[in-house]
Amino acid sequence: MSYRVKLNVFEGPFDLLVYLIEHAEMSIYDIRISEIVKQYMEHVEAMQITDVNVSSEFMVLAAALLEIKSKMLLPRAVPEEGSTEVAEDPRTELVAKLLEYKKFKRIAEMLEAQEDRTAKILEKPQEDLAAYTGEPDEYLSLDIEKFKAAFEQFLRRKKKLEEIREHHRRSEKQRLTQERRMEDIQDFFRRDPDRKADFRELIHQRDDKYDVAVTFSSVLEMMKQRRVDAEQQYLFGDITVTAAEELFAETGSTGEREE
Repeated sequence: MSYRVKLNVFEGPFDLLVYLIEHAEMSIYDIRISEIVKQYMEHVEAMQITDVNVSSEFMVLAAALLEIKSKMLLPRAVPEEGSTEVAEDPRTELVAKLLEYKKFKRIAEMLEAQEDRTAKILEKPQEDLAAYTGEPDEYLSLDIEKFKAAFEQFLRRKKKLEEIREHHRRSEKQRLTQERRMEDIQDFFRRDPDRKADFRELIHQRDDKYDVAVTFSSVLEMMKQRRVDAEQQYLFGDITVTAAEELFAETGSTGEREE
């Protein structure tokens, strides 16, 4: 009956070989075969005392290393001048196997670390959500006339909401325009405080009804604030607008009347 002994450091022949190469600070692409073979055989001889089966696995790679060493001792054929051929390196196949071994070893270490992390994660057991998701869909039982009436009511409400939004936009636009027009009127009288202006002079575009309405509402608001005075001698007559003292009290000495 055979038995196996797993070493604490080396799990296989390539593991030992990689250790020797890295310990000797060699490049894996330029292995000093003679030095590595000597160290490798010393480890194999020490292992033969403990486990024959393990040693046999290591002996397979030892034979391959000896074969590479013998090929390295043979003189190499020199390529002819002008030839593109490159002499084959006996270590090429060994380097490829070592690179593949190191790649899979890194992957194994990564998977082992991931297993350790996931072992510390506690998962919540799945709950039965049928009580919340098993409700049947509800359908409205309406005839065509009731459905038509409900749809028309929806359209009326939608139209009403759109009218309210449009009115709000117009009101907001008018409010902003009125504030700007009141500033224009204030600047108008600041340039000539004693001037008696005809209402038409305060209008920017006399052929625009909206501009006329905004100017008129601005004058009314400024009259309410006691910033301007307005006078109309008769019905539908001309409106004369003059600046009040309150208008210049806001602007300070720059807008005071000249006595």
